[in-house]
Formats: sequence, structure tokens, C-alpha cells
Amino acid sequence: METNKQLIDNLQSEFAVAIPPTVSLDQMIAMIAVPVNALIQKDFQKLVGILYRLDVSEPKLRYMLKMHNEEDAGKIIATLIVERELQKIKTRQAFRKNDDEIDEDERW
Repeated sequence: METNKQLIDNLQSEFAVAIPPTVSLDQMIAMIAVPVNALIQKDFQKLVGILYRLDVSEPKLRYMLKMHNEEDAGKIIATLIVERELQKIKTRQAFRKNDDEIDEDERW
């Protein structure tokens, strides 16, 4: 549940979209696809900056867009954004757990 809340908070702050806490992952992707499509149309450079800041893999993005060229590009990009944000959250949680296991005398 904490992962979902963090994901929603991250996406809301990045895209200024209200995402309800009970939304499914597919619904979340659809909600993020709307502003992504708007950025594709109106401010592509801003979208590129967001993708860079969120650390979305450019080779993976190019591959997915090429392989699914008939699908909505905004949805493909939104899917990659959500996947990357989830990866970062899970990585932070794993390292936080490891920090908790270190004896207090041995911490920096």
C-alpha cells in the first residue's frame, strides 16, 4: 500500500494530475497518458526533459514505440514512466530495509 501511495504522489507532482488512492495500475497509466499525449503535441522538449529526469530508458522507449507503432504513444510512454517509478520506489525500500539491519554503532 505504501508503494502505491508513493507512486501516486510522484506521478501527481510530476504531471499535476489528481489520482485517487484506489485507482488500479491500468487506470493510473491511462490517467498519465493524457498529459503525456498533450506534451507530445504541445511541448515535446518538456516531455523529453521529464523522461530524462525520471530516468526512463531511451533505448527501451524507442524499442517499445517501434514495436507498438499502432498503439497510443502516450499510453506506451506512461507505462514506461510508471514501471520506472515503481522500480525506483522498490529499490529505495530495499536499501532502507538494509539500513535498518545495520547495528547503530556501525552506521556512519
